[in-house]
Amino acid sequence: MNRIDRSCKVRKNFHQAKWDESIIFELSGKGERGILVPMAEKEIKDKVGNVASLLPDSMKRKSSIGLPEISQPRVLRHYIRLSQETLGADVNIEIGQGTCTVKYSPKINDQLSRLPDITCLHPLQDEDTVQGILEIIHSTDLYMRAISGMVRFSFQPGGGSQGIFLMASILRAYLEEKGEADYRNEIITTIYSHPSDAAAPVVKGFKIINIHPDEDGYPDYEAFKAAVSDKTAGFFVANPEDTGVYNKNILEFTKLVHENGGLCGYDQANANGLLGITRAKEAGFDMCFFNLHKTFSTPHACSGPAVGVTGCTEELEKYLPGPHLDFDKEKNKYHFNYDVINNTHNIGKVRLFNGVAPVILRAYAWIRSMGPNGLYEVAKVAVLNNNYLFKKLMELDCIDAPFIKGKQRIEQVRYTLEKLYNETGVSTADIQRRMMDFGMHYWQSHHPLYIAEPCTLEPTETPSKEDLDEYIETLKYIFNEAYTNPDIVKTAPHQSVCHQVDESGLDDPSTWASSWRVYKKKYK
Repeated sequence: MNRIDRSCKVRKNFHQAKWDESIIFELSGKGERGILVPMAEKEIKDKVGNVASLLPDSMKRKSSIGLPEISQPRVLRHYIRLSQETLGADVNIEIGQGTCTVKYSPKINDQLSRLPDITCLHPLQDEDTVQGILEIIHSTDLYMRAISGMVRFSFQPGGGSQGIFLMASILRAYLEEKGEADYRNEIITTIYSHPSDAAAPVVKGFKIINIHPDEDGYPDYEAFKAAVSDKTAGFFVANPEDTGVYNKNILEFTKLVHENGGLCGYDQANANGLLGITRAKEAGFDMCFFNLHKTFSTPHACSGPAVGVTGCTEELEKYLPGPHLDFDKEKNKYHFNYDVINNTHNIGKVRLFNGVAPVILRAYAWIRSMGPNGLYEVAKVAVLNNNYLFKKLMELDCIDAPFIKGKQRIEQVRYTLEKLYNETGVSTADIQRRMMDFGMHYWQSHHPLYIAEPCTLEPTETPSKEDLDEYIETLKYIFNEAYTNPDIVKTAPHQSVCHQVDESGLDDPSTWASSWRVYKKKYK
């Protein structure tokens, strides 16, 4: 029996399951069934009558829904194979999704969110039948207020970008009420804030001014000062920025905006390194949002179910989308308050219902289990892990981190592999694909790439020192390959489910197929 050499932390023998698996529509066979649903018995038919006749004609399908027809065993094999081709926190060391805070979500919280009491909820149920989840949402609102200093939160936004959109909508309503919307039309942000801090306000008709860093790497205050004017509607910013750089002078920025009649919105999608340390209120912000599916340990969901809770000061509370969730002490009952919707200046809804119940429940359970001291510990360990990774990588000659030289970052770092690329021809995208061969995740950056050959790594508080060391050793191993055997890196991945993809059509919508029906029209 050959013994595996465990002296090296690099998993050289990693190999992920790789199935030549069709999509489920291609597996469909006419007449195939997974389960045969029995017909209704005669006595039931006689009593109920023709149920279809109860539906208005406008709600009746004119043609078949076109679902796949497939047997139970083949369905089972299909989805188990797909699950084997997935990497995530359950099967690998989840480091690398900078700006997205992918952390471990306790399994007990997942189990709670899958209880029938939660999965069978409907947002249109009578309030008397959902007092439990309303209490959880209301309590989570109170926690968000304590963590941020805001006075109320809306759970309507479906994610961080919609949270920013809500802040922009509130700002627009505020300016319209003051009669200043026509000329106050500029939003200031920083070039290394999340791109949505610029994109979302544009949807509301604002113009964007981007502030670049000064020679020390912090947002340039003199450039910011020159940008602020009577046209300034607001200041939307992530702090720390997506580079991990924290603007220690943020209060001076927010004061200047307020002195010139604008409002300030805080992008706190990644607050993992700030819990219990700083608050939006004390930094001079009028609004902020958190991603429950990031900082508060509910799964990221890959653009799926999420909640970007958005809060504001008392002055702006009337603009928050309704209905508000309140507690009636006399009746000892949680209820939705629709009065705010009747306010002339209320922005209306940004989403049909208030939040995604399983996501909020996970966040609530995590906050309750951690407590205030635990949340503070999360921030300390997240910053410690990030700066340990930062220090170890800065010992390597081929990688660097622009800005604030010699100073620590907060919860993540945006690195550059420009020197590695110039010396070997191996790009950061090549490194990303090669990391798959070791079961690792690695992320580059948002586009446009203002930093050459970037990678943005955010370890969070989840990994142990042993996990971080394995990740570091794997990166070092691949960097060495770039110098000694670049072809193996450029042709990666070799051991993963993925292969090299032709990305030439990604910017051409005419080549996209967003559904099976669209695919058949275009390519069949």
